[in-house]
Amino acid sequence: MDRFSRTELLLGQEKLERLKNSRILVVGLGAVGGHCTEALARAGVGSFRLVDFDVIRGSNINRHIWATQQTVGRPKAEVAKERLLSINPSVKIEIFNGFAASETFDDIFPPGFDIAIDAIDSLNPKVQFLVECCRRGQHVIASMGAATRTDPLKVRTADIFDTRICPLAARIRHRLKEQGVGRGIQCVYSEEQQDVHALSEEALPETGDYQRGRSRRRLGSLSTLTGIFGLSLAQLAINYLISDP
Repeated sequence: MDRFSRTELLLGQEKLERLKNSRILVVGLGAVGGHCTEALARAGVGSFRLVDFDVIRGSNINRHIWATQQTVGRPKAEVAKERLLSINPSVKIEIFNGFAASETFDDIFPPGFDIAIDAIDSLNPKVQFLVECCRRGQHVIASMGAATRTDPLKVRTADIFDTRICPLAARIRHRLKEQGVGRGIQCVYSEEQQDVHALSEEALPETGDYQRGRSRRRLGSLSTLTGIFGLSLAQLAINYLISDP
């Protein structure tokens, strides 16, 4: 079965081979990370390491590509692996059912990745991961917040130090500066002003896997915008992987 013939028609055999020989680290397999990972697998990327500590929940069904009635309660990384293998049985996949943190970075970061993708949805772990990538010389691209957005025409890509309006990017920028990290992290973000009425006062329960870190607000989100963020992130990765040295 010639799964990638349309990719080859567009990019050519040499660039398709680059994708097939690429190794990608994806941290965060939620709505954005899921769409990104599947798009990369369908484009022909040959090897992944997938990192996520969480299980699929009923509330994920409105936007997570892995989430169905049948997968609720299962680890996201395991479901992701099964789905990617159903797309391409030859793809190589390693999974890490754990939290991205300083004590796990040595397990998450074996050598040889071509690119790392940050789709983490919590501020502190996100900053720690980006700083660690820079410390290790690992090229990384990142997603900013897709929740509460509704305008697809406001989605942008840029160096994180060139973003505007996005409050998450501003907070991350400030923390990166404190850690001595400068330009060089491409990201997907939105220039849409957030609707404060879209934010719920109800915090996620401090039970189970959510016991780590601060409680997080429930944020309204749509499959459309999270999908656009994930697919844009995948395109940034593809552009990097097929670019000439």
